[in-house]
Amino acid sequence: MADEKEFLHIISIIQNAKDRAFYSVNKELIDLYWNIGEYISKKVDNSEWGKGVVENLAEYIKDKEPELKGFTKSNLFRMVQFYKTYNDNTKVVTLLRQISWSNNMLILNRTKSIEEKEFYIMLSIKERYSFRELERQISSSVFERTMISSIKMSKLSNKDKNLGSAETIDTKVSALLSQSKPNLSDIFKDTYILDFLDLPKDYSEKDLRSSLIKNFKSFILELGKDFAFIGEEYKLQVGNNDYFIDLLFYHRSLQCLVVFELKIDDFKPEFLGKLNFYLEALDRDVRKSFENPSVGVILCKSKDDEVVEYALNRNLSPAMISEYNTKLIDKKILCKKLREIFRIIGGYD
Repeated sequence: MADEKEFLHIISIIQNAKDRAFYSVNKELIDLYWNIGEYISKKVDNSEWGKGVVENLAEYIKDKEPELKGFTKSNLFRMVQFYKTYNDNTKVVTLLRQISWSNNMLILNRTKSIEEKEFYIMLSIKERYSFRELERQISSSVFERTMISSIKMSKLSNKDKNLGSAETIDTKVSALLSQSKPNLSDIFKDTYILDFLDLPKDYSEKDLRSSLIKNFKSFILELGKDFAFIGEEYKLQVGNNDYFIDLLFYHRSLQCLVVFELKIDDFKPEFLGKLNFYLEALDRDVRKSFENPSVGVILCKSKDDEVVEYALNRNLSPAMISEYNTKLIDKKILCKKLREIFRIIGGYD
């Protein structure tokens, strides 16, 4: 008699076939829109067509082929914009076919720099975001927050090294995006946006934990899809005492256990002692032989970066100090902060 493993294998065959069919159809669709955008763009740039011709083309398609949808004047101009935006970037061009047209348009319209566009395209491919999931990431300024977190991590690990003052922001961002192996600064954010929480006015750590679990789908989307949840108040027994980890995850890419300790106060250096104790207990008693050392994240209401730097300077365990915000942060504020950090550590003007 067949076992469950064999049935799961059949399901994987079906799913893989569906994925290949989607990517094949999607690639043809993106190619079609790209080719139309290229054709119109060259005609207009060579002064063979005026902009009014595009409107005439849209009307012509509507009259001659009424069953063809999506070729309105505005959509044709979007195809032109799509082609012109990425035409000179061969690296990005190879990625565009891997995400849907709706996601491509969302990134095109909601982002500014080519580095930001590349970031969200690669993120969409990696996480297989739906339109709504991608929209949430862009609205919560994941690009800016990830860059800030990565730069701060680099600063902590390169305090005595020259960070490359001649580098531009474009070069630094491109270098980060091209990293093939995940590291802490790629995966963990400096600030987590938890605007989906419904917390009482004077909430406790228990309220925070309960609300995160209640809104778990949104929380996982904010963390990243490589996180697998193990449990809340995860019990550890050391000696004759029981200890409880707020939230315990497993990260597939890092191949390690990840502790999230929740704090409703500002970061204090003494928080690290408790976190390190949990990481040691996990590595001794829970971690499997093929897994990497456990990682800890202290998620607190706010933090002083200088205090964090001092606290982590002699800390041997892999740990991150992050803060959370229950409201979306103004994108302009994040952009300003990102540029200020570059000016301080990289001489960017």
